[in-house]
Parts: sequence; C-alpha cells; structure tokens
Amino acid sequence: MAKKENSEKISPKTRKLLRAIPKVDEFLDWVGSSTPAPLRLIKNEIRSLLAAERKTILAGEKRLVADLSREKLLPVFHKRLARRLESNFRTVINATGVVVHTNLGRSLLPEKAMASIQQVGSRYANLEFNLTSGKRGSRYQLVENLLCELTGAEAALVVNNNAAAVLLVLETLAKDQEVIVSRGQLVEIGGSFRIPDVMAKSGAKMIEVGATNRTHLFDYEQAITPESAMLLKVHTSNFRVIGFTSEVELNELVALGREHGLLVMEDLGSGCLLDLSPYGLPREPTVGEVIKAGVDVVTFSGDKLLGGPQAGLIIGKKRIIEQVKQNPLNRALRIDKFTLAGLEAVLRLYYDDQKALSTIPTLEMMTMPLEKISRRATRLARRIKKKLSPRCEVKTTATFSRVGGGAMPEHGLASRAVILAPGDRTVNELEQQLRDAPLPVITRIENDYLLLDMRTVSNDEVAQLGDCLLAAFAEKIKE
Repeated sequence: MAKKENSEKISPKTRKLLRAIPKVDEFLDWVGSSTPAPLRLIKNEIRSLLAAERKTILAGEKRLVADLSREKLLPVFHKRLARRLESNFRTVINATGVVVHTNLGRSLLPEKAMASIQQVGSRYANLEFNLTSGKRGSRYQLVENLLCELTGAEAALVVNNNAAAVLLVLETLAKDQEVIVSRGQLVEIGGSFRIPDVMAKSGAKMIEVGATNRTHLFDYEQAITPESAMLLKVHTSNFRVIGFTSEVELNELVALGREHGLLVMEDLGSGCLLDLSPYGLPREPTVGEVIKAGVDVVTFSGDKLLGGPQAGLIIGKKRIIEQVKQNPLNRALRIDKFTLAGLEAVLRLYYDDQKALSTIPTLEMMTMPLEKISRRATRLARRIKKKLSPRCEVKTTATFSRVGGGAMPEHGLASRAVILAPGDRTVNELEQQLRDAPLPVITRIENDYLLLDMRTVSNDEVAQLGDCLLAAFAEKIKE
C-alpha cells in the first residue's frame, strides 16, 4: 500500500525521466567489449551509476532526458570505472613538509629495506627455521642481536607497534598490581591512544603522582605500597609543558626502583638511536642512554625517528624480556616477515652513523641542508612559472617543516617552499584538485597561498610534481 501511495506522488515529469534511465543490458552494449575491466566490475559500476541517477531524479534535482543519453552517461561511467580500477592504497607526493607524516605512512624505507622485503616476500625464507641446527627457530632472533648491539640492552623483542609493546609489557609485569606514573606524562597520541586506557586494558592499576607541571621524587616514594610493581616514565615527545615545571631524572627513578625492589620502565615513543642535536635538532634521549641509566625495560616505535617500518620495540634486562616473550598475548601481537626484513635492513645501517644519516630517508630529510631544499624549490618554480603565467602567481618563500609523528613538537625545521596563488579558481579548489589527481599531491594552505614544502619532495619527484601542477591547470582549461 505504501509503495502505491509513493508511486502516486511521482509527477509525470519525474516518471518520464525514470523511464529514460537505460537498462543495465542496454548500457553494457554502450560499453562494448573493449573496456579493459572484469565484467563483474563493469556491471557493478553500471548499476551503481544508474542507481545514483535514479536517486537524483527522485530527489527532485534538475535533470533533462538528454542528461540520460549515451553521450552524457558513458563518459561519466568511464571516469567512475577508472577510479574503481585504481588501487585504494596509492602513493602520493608529500608536499606538506611533515617528515614523519602519520596519515601518509610515516617513515619512508631505505632502498636496502625495500630490496630485503621484496626478496623475502617472493621467496621462502628462514623466518622460524634455525639454519645452524636445522630445527625450528625464533623469528625474534633475526633482529634481537642487532638491537642489543646498537643499544646495549641484554635482550630484545619486537611486536607490531609501540601501543602493543606498552600493553604487552604492562600486562606481563604489572597485571593486578600498581604502576606509578607522573600525572604530567599521561599522554595521548594519534588515534586517541592514551596511556591510561592502555594501562587499564593491561590490568595494571595506575597510580598518578605529582601535578601536571611538577612531579618530584618524593611523590613517587610516598605512593609506593606493597601492591606496587613498577615505576613508569613516559617520554612526552608530542607536547611540552613549559614555565614552572619539574620532573624526576631517570637515574633518580632507577635508584628509587632498586631501593624498593620495583621495576622501572620507560616508554620512549619515538626512539632515537642517534643524537641528532649536532644537526640543529632538539636533544632527545637516545635509546642507548636510557638503557645505560639502568632501566629494566624500554619501549619505542620502529617507524618514527628510527626511520623503519611500523613496529614496537621492547628491549631491556634479559630476565624481564624473557617473561614478556612467554606471554601468550605476544603471539597475537607479533610482526610478520615483511616487517622483520625491513627492520633488519634499517638496523644494519646504524652500524655506520653517517651511512644511516644519508640513506635512511627520515634522517636524511630531517637533517637536509637548507641549500639543497632551496635548489629543489627553484627547480620546481622554473619548471612551472612561465607555463602558468598569468593564470597563477608562482613564488618561492621561506617556511618551516615539522618532524611529525609526535616528535619534537616545538621545533620547526627551516625550509623552502613554492607557493601558488591561482587566479582562475580558489586555493581550496586547487588543493582538492591536486588531491584528486591520478598521482595525488598533498599540500598546505597558508595565508591564501597553496604551499609546497620541498623538504619532503624527493629529488626524483620534482619533475612529477611539476607535471601534476601543469595538468591541473590544463584540466581547468578543458572544463
């Protein structure tokens, strides 16, 4: 009955338009057999397009019978089909200037890491096979010795990310027991990952001490009870509290833990293996320095300042790491062969500091000289300026890049950018057009200019970026 009532409300004009919508078989004849796509996908996209047209007509939006013709609908279909044939997971040009861009895949991997991933992915490998004994082996041994040599730790374990590392360690060592942590270190990072939430999920009982801006050693000491298992320090890498502040030094926390028989853990978040302060970056504690201070267990990410694949690295005292390894939860959080291959290749580069700085993309971009960035900006501007004039103003300008990934939030990296002021569209329209391009370009908008920070545009991407910009303006002319 309801369908009949709805049908009676449809106007003659709307009925005429609905009847003009082609049938699926008719549309298939329009497409023909030369379209390079699976028939199933072609039919699905035809149905989707026709359903969209039907919905538009019933919504009362302006339509003519001519809009439903072969000449009008077929180009729309081919454009939609082309999008469906594209991979959902695509490469983009990062012109934001954010080096460790969380939304764009964080750290780029070195060529050696990619070669190793390709090799173990296309061939059988000794993932869990001991080539010496001929028996079952452990995947963790593939990188454990490397991590120990590079950091001074007694043992190491790798899981799928740092949140998992923190969860696994707390669940193993402090479930149903108290973990004492400074109130000023209860951080939240991307994706609403909060230390208190992870601690609650682990079964540990969080005991907050101190104030947001000041925590003293006696705050920890006064909170210790027979139920206490651990003193936790969280490195606040993604924010800073400035002014009237105070926090307990790591060596003091370690001494307090030993005095009371408590474990001491530090979650570094973005773990550095090298001191980057000689290159103008803020001083961050290295993983080796934290281990040397006597901490029992340290957790940090593999895909931030380390410059490797996504992973959560757990290192520390052998007796502690062995307990963590035996936790059944470890199997649910373990990393695959691709991550292990990439991580091993990246770690091996750290045996030579200068080689690491020049071949690990994250480190290379973070420490890149301004002159090199300026040359790239000039090269791009020259490539497009004459061809876009007078439709678009093109200039180079000084700007600041960011490390990203929650690291060094206060520090801006002096950089150079190309800025565009289009005259035939808004800056927002150009920004969206570049995102929608076959090779998407991700940019920034500042002061009514489209800004392309050249720190994160590689040398071999400069020509590609220029072509993307020229294509965007050529497309506008066709419209």
